[in-house]
Amino acid sequence: MSYYLRSASLTNYVEVARALGLDPYQQLRAAKINRSVLLDPDIRIPAASVGRLLDASARAAGAEDFGLRMAELREFSNLGPLAFVVREEPTLRRALESMVRYMGLQNESLSMRVEDSDDLVMIRLQVFSEAPGTLRQATDLAVGVVFRMLKLFLGPSWRPRSICFTHPAPASTATYARVFGMAGSFNQDFDGIVCQAADLEAPLPSYDPVMAQQVKQYLGTLLAQSTAATMPDMVRKLVYALLPTGLCSVERVAQHLSVDRRTVHRRLGQAHTSYSDILAEARADLVIRYLENRERPLSEVAALLGFSSLSAFSRWFSARFGCSVSVWRAQSGQ
Repeated sequence: MSYYLRSASLTNYVEVARALGLDPYQQLRAAKINRSVLLDPDIRIPAASVGRLLDASARAAGAEDFGLRMAELREFSNLGPLAFVVREEPTLRRALESMVRYMGLQNESLSMRVEDSDDLVMIRLQVFSEAPGTLRQATDLAVGVVFRMLKLFLGPSWRPRSICFTHPAPASTATYARVFGMAGSFNQDFDGIVCQAADLEAPLPSYDPVMAQQVKQYLGTLLAQSTAATMPDMVRKLVYALLPTGLCSVERVAQHLSVDRRTVHRRLGQAHTSYSDILAEARADLVIRYLENRERPLSEVAALLGFSSLSAFSRWFSARFGCSVSVWRAQSGQ
């Protein structure tokens, strides 16, 4: 499926591109994005085009930290509808939970999950695209924006437990250290932020119960009108989230959706797809991203994609791509 996002996602693109010696409008033309989207933050544009633009700009500028440089300049107001819902929650945890629910209004291609693990909380971010390939810059941008939001509410002295990226470390981590105030953790199983659970119980001084109700009614209407909450999309996002845990199955997906597996199969069938199709598409997308990181062992790639063994992964890869992993890497320059 095609994902869209608000053109506010390109906030600060021009400034960063120019600072790195690029012609931003030439890059926009190459990505087939009309420069007029820079004048209105609410225009819907294809997420895949934005992802390609950011990655192409990073390559052209020789700046592996392009997306993070954009995040460094972001303001809270750039979140659009999400800025309203975040400010109208009593605690930071509730604010993040609302972001999870309403994320599609800002960016259909970004999924966020908040998971508890003892006294820690993992904020997992996943960028989706209908075309296989790297989305490194879009991912770094998303992680940076969420970090800046947390920092805004928790104060300048706050530090998370870790900042996680699935991609390998860049040649220089200076921008990561500057933005996060700490070294990032690379080659991880997920992209996102790990922090103390107690941090998220911080009260938000902007909370107004009356205004909160009005905001939720308004955003609820927008969400009902959007196409972001279809069954295939909900299943797709859960598959991406559950695959690295080794617990991805249609039964587990149904449990998360509070329905039975037959309901999942029926509603996917009504949308002319199936759980198996979605699983195969997710694996095909993720395997390209994982294999681009040559530092990640193939046994780990197999586990992250939910295969029980390296041999099972190898058979699936050959059937899907018509060649072995080694041949694919040689042909793609990886």
